[in-house]
Amino acid sequence: MNLIHEMKQDKAFLKKAAMIAIPIALQGLLNNVLNFVDTLMISRLDTTTVAAVGIANKIFFVVSLLLFGICSGSCILTSQYWGMRDIKNIKRVVGLSMLLGVTSAFLFTLVSFLKPQLVMSIFTNSEPTIIIGAKYLKIVCISYVITAVTQIFMSALRSVNQVKLPVVISLVAIVTNVILNYVLIFGKFGFPELGVEGAAIATLIARIVEVVAMILLVYYKKSPVSISVSHLFFYDKDLYSIYFKTASPVIMNEFMWGLGITMYSLAYGRMGDNAMAAITITQNIEQILQVVFMGISNATAVILGNELGAGKLKDAELHAKFILILQAMVTVVIIALGIVFMNPMIAVFHMEPVVSASIRKCLLVFLAYLFFKVFNTVNIVGILRSGGDTKAALFLDVTGVWLIGIPMAFLGGLVFHFPIEAVYAMVLSEEIYKMILGIPRYRKKKWLRNIVA
Repeated sequence: MNLIHEMKQDKAFLKKAAMIAIPIALQGLLNNVLNFVDTLMISRLDTTTVAAVGIANKIFFVVSLLLFGICSGSCILTSQYWGMRDIKNIKRVVGLSMLLGVTSAFLFTLVSFLKPQLVMSIFTNSEPTIIIGAKYLKIVCISYVITAVTQIFMSALRSVNQVKLPVVISLVAIVTNVILNYVLIFGKFGFPELGVEGAAIATLIARIVEVVAMILLVYYKKSPVSISVSHLFFYDKDLYSIYFKTASPVIMNEFMWGLGITMYSLAYGRMGDNAMAAITITQNIEQILQVVFMGISNATAVILGNELGAGKLKDAELHAKFILILQAMVTVVIIALGIVFMNPMIAVFHMEPVVSASIRKCLLVFLAYLFFKVFNTVNIVGILRSGGDTKAALFLDVTGVWLIGIPMAFLGGLVFHFPIEAVYAMVLSEEIYKMILGIPRYRKKKWLRNIVA
C-alpha cells in the first residue's frame, strides 16, 4: 500500500508513463483493429479462406517478431543514448538496425514470393487452403521490406520520446487499408471482385502509404533518428561490440520465440480448418485486448532506459516497481472488459456456430492466463531488456516456447486429439513457467545498470 501511495504522489512519473504508453497503446490498437477488420472482411468469404490467410500471415508474424527483436535491441541503446543526449550514436544505431531489418525482411520476401505454395504446405495439408493462401502470400510478402523501414523508424522515434508521430501515420495507413479492403475484396465502385488477392493488394498499398508518410515526416521535422547513408555503412568497433552484445540476444529471442509460436500453427493447421479459423479469430481479438500491455511494456523500456542511461539507477528501480503495480491494476480491468464484450466481438465475424463456440472457449482460456502473460511481457520486454539483461530474457522466452509450449501443442492437437481450446490451455501453461523463473530474475537486479556510459 505504501508503494501505491508513493506512486500516486509521483506525478512526473505518471505523466511521463501516460505520455509514452498511451500513444504506443493507441498505435497498437490501430494496427490490431486493422488486422481485426481484415479478418472480419475475409470471414465474409468462407472458413477455408480465413484459415488460409491466418496461415499465410504466420510468415509475416515471424518477420514482424524478427523486426521487433531488432527494434527492441536497438531501443535499449537508443533510449540510453537519449538519456545522455548522444545524437551521433543514436543515428548510428538506427542505421545499423535499418540495414539488418531490411536485409532480413528481404530474405523472407524472396522465399515467400518464389515458393508461396511450398511455404503454405509447411503448415497445412489442405489443398484448397494452400492454393488460397499462396495467392495472398505472393502479393503481401512484398510489403515485408517496406514494413521493416517503417517499424525501425517508429521504434527509434519512441526511444527519443517522439510517440505521437507514429500514431498519426498508423491512422492514415489503417484508413487506407480498410477502404481498399472493402473496394478490392468485394469489387465496389466499379473495381473487380478480387477476394483474398484484393485483401493482399490493399495491405501492400497501405504499407507503401505508411512508409512514404513516415520518411517524409521524419526528414521534414529533422528528427534525431533521421539517418543518412553514412549511418548505414560505418566502422566503429566499440559501437559494434556493444550493439551485438546487447541486441543479438534480443534478436535471437524474438526470432526463436516467433518461430516457436509459428510451430504451434503446424499443430493447429493439422487440426482442421475450423480449429485454425477459431484460433485465428481468437488471436485477433486477443491482440486488441493486449494493446495496453504492449504500450506499458514499450513505455517501460523507454522510461527505464532513459533513466539508466542518465545514471539514475534508484529512480529506475523505484519506477520498475510502480510499473508492475500499474500492469496488475490494468489486467483486472482488461479481464472484466474481455468478459463483457466477448460475445459481441465474436458475433461480428458471423462464423459457423461450432467455430464461434470454440472461439469463446479459447478466449476464456486466454483471460484465465492473462495475469501470467502480462507480467512476463512487462518483465521481459520492458524491465529486463531496459538494462541489457537480454540473455535472461532470451532464456525465459525460448525455453518456455520450445520446452513447454510446442510439446504441449503437438501432444494435445495431434496425439490426444483434444479440442482447440484444450490445446490452447496446454500451450499457455508456458506463461506460468516463465513467471516462476522471471520473478527471481527481476529481483536479482542484473538489469539495473548503465550499459552505454
